[in-house]
Amino acid sequence: MNGRKSFIPVAVVLVILAAAAGGYAAEVKLDWKALEEEAVSTLSRYIQIDTTNPPGNEIKGAQFFKQIFDRAGIEARIIESAPGRGNIFARLRGDGSKKAVVLLNHMDVVPANPKEWKEPPFSGLVKDGQIWGRGALDDKGPAVVELMTLLALKRQNIPLKGDVIFLGTADEEAGGAMGVGYLLEKYPELFANVGLVLNEGGGIRLGTDGKAREYSVSMAEKTPLWLRLSARGQPGHGSTPGSNLAVNKLIAALQRVTQYRAPIKVVPEVQKFYAQTANSEPDERRKKYLDLRASLQDQAFAAEFAKDPRNDASVRNTMAITVIKASEKTNVIPAEATAELDVRLLPGEDPQEFIKELKKIIGDDSIKIEVILSFPPATSPPHPEAMGIIAEMAKNNDGGVAVVSPLVRGFTDCHFFREKGFPCFGFMPLRNSPLESGMVHGIDERISIESLRTGLRGMYELVHKLAAD
Repeated sequence: MNGRKSFIPVAVVLVILAAAAGGYAAEVKLDWKALEEEAVSTLSRYIQIDTTNPPGNEIKGAQFFKQIFDRAGIEARIIESAPGRGNIFARLRGDGSKKAVVLLNHMDVVPANPKEWKEPPFSGLVKDGQIWGRGALDDKGPAVVELMTLLALKRQNIPLKGDVIFLGTADEEAGGAMGVGYLLEKYPELFANVGLVLNEGGGIRLGTDGKAREYSVSMAEKTPLWLRLSARGQPGHGSTPGSNLAVNKLIAALQRVTQYRAPIKVVPEVQKFYAQTANSEPDERRKKYLDLRASLQDQAFAAEFAKDPRNDASVRNTMAITVIKASEKTNVIPAEATAELDVRLLPGEDPQEFIKELKKIIGDDSIKIEVILSFPPATSPPHPEAMGIIAEMAKNNDGGVAVVSPLVRGFTDCHFFREKGFPCFGFMPLRNSPLESGMVHGIDERISIESLRTGLRGMYELVHKLAAD
């Protein structure tokens, strides 16, 4: 070879050199602009695949990714947990000197009513610097950031020390049994050498001024306990109601539920988070946050603190009435009426003990309580290397803003991995504005191209350092 560079007109530029030791071609210099444009186009097309759960149809998303991986020469397989419920597993292999990194995302999305949206929710419209559509933030945008990271590493011919795995799963929005739960149970060998899982649940939180306020890395979540309350009574015609009515019994039970507020409990994970954020608060609040457990004994402060629903949900078990069903006809008194509760428990809480307490609150033994969904509590084991890299990113890119570990009030697929002892961090280096954060599961969900662009660069930096350095 004469040492001169030859150029290939693709999204990357390959510098061809002799490989003196390991037989690898030299690393490729990335054309970031082209890579970012490819990410925008890919996300737009991915959003157009309707994977609303129910029914899911995640197989369509899995096939979308499989075609991309096949073209790139990356080994990939589709695993169906049931007809139409597809999962995609792709791997870039390392030399085994470091443990594997899993880039986890879910392909299903929550429903979207087109009548409520300014733009069609499955259009993938690119407009005014935004990519519109259901899943843009949760979780198709992060998935494309992970996808492009894998493609960039492949195109660069980087010799990896640890495997990098892309895992797109089904069913997360309904609990994950057909996705990560199924894969860990049926295919544990796929995860034998995993050292870290990166997933949704955290990121770079921006203030209203557009500047980073903190890097949020979640390691613990509240535990979901979804319950169904059922009441039975005498059915009949709506014109002649009796006294033994299922709906009336249910309403009485729900009235007691709405009047109940669980006592305040400051678990260690929550105390740590508020202490971490204290320095960014005004002086008086800073002192309160440093010892939140003691501060919340002050009733005036506790009332002010609880005005923010996020604060309140961080220190209490919560119940939300989300589904109510009775008769389907106005003139028919039903024999049964049901309601579903979305209960979220703090780490360490016993679901069965909570159900016992709920029965006391309702005070009616005729009300049947069924468990729809329940997970055991799980907290992520530590991963000092990853936390060190994230702290370095915060220092180099955002002046050393705090790296914090909030308690996630929702739930993610991380809990499946944490229950098996794998570190699973909720951290996607997307720069989320307050507006974007409020659109998850909401109307007019969209992600800014700038957030996608910086998220891709941040994810690439993090994974490169974890798997190749």
